[in-house]
Amino acid sequence: AEIDDLFSKFRISEALMAVYNLFWDEFSSWYLEMVKPAYQQPIDKESYEATLNFFDTLLRILHPFMPFITEELWQHLSPRKNGESVMYAQIPEISAPDAEVLKQMDMTKEIVNGIRGVRASKNISPREKVTLNIIGKKESSFDEIIIKLGNLESICPDAEKDATAATFMVDTTEFNIPLSACIDIESELENLRKALAYQEEFLQITLKKLSNERFVNKAPAAVVDAERRKQSDAEAKIAALKVSIAAMEK
Repeated sequence: AEIDDLFSKFRISEALMAVYNLFWDEFSSWYLEMVKPAYQQPIDKESYEATLNFFDTLLRILHPFMPFITEELWQHLSPRKNGESVMYAQIPEISAPDAEVLKQMDMTKEIVNGIRGVRASKNISPREKVTLNIIGKKESSFDEIIIKLGNLESICPDAEKDATAATFMVDTTEFNIPLSACIDIESELENLRKALAYQEEFLQITLKKLSNERFVNKAPAAVVDAERRKQSDAEAKIAALKVSIAAMEK
């Protein structure tokens, strides 16, 4: 009985977390930002009504976990008849999701997060428009969402590699954002040189370990392999940094 009770509590906790993620992350953080109109512009009727319907459904799902506030919000969402309550409201039947749409949306969110990560690391204002280059074929079907949430000037597929651009990966697709108009070149060069000096020093420490026969012969194979991976990683980073520095110095 105690084990059954434990499993029951676990399932409830799991369900609550799923509802929380749906309400807070997917609906509040992503969906509302997607449909939010431009500053001082009205929302279109179709989006407005769809959003109210989604919110109504979410309140019904959340009600068993938060009965009082969901009841209050549901009553004010639209005119209700006497005696109507979210407690008795029908939860819509779940239909099979479109796996391809979900996959494309996940990629869209990763791309937007990648753009925001570049803005944060390079101190680019969220209000400043940037260009997103795709190195290779076009992958996402939701360009309008990426342009809006990333505040982009444009998306350019099949673009060339650019050593001076900030790069990020989504799965196996490479993206970059040109920085020449957005950053202080001298400041960025200084940061790149510092990063290069750090990686070169790190590489020398790793090579010193691997040149020590006593270490290589007596250390566990996994430890030695880890040091060799560190060597390869540092060498790759050094090569990439040198290319970026050379391109910025032109």
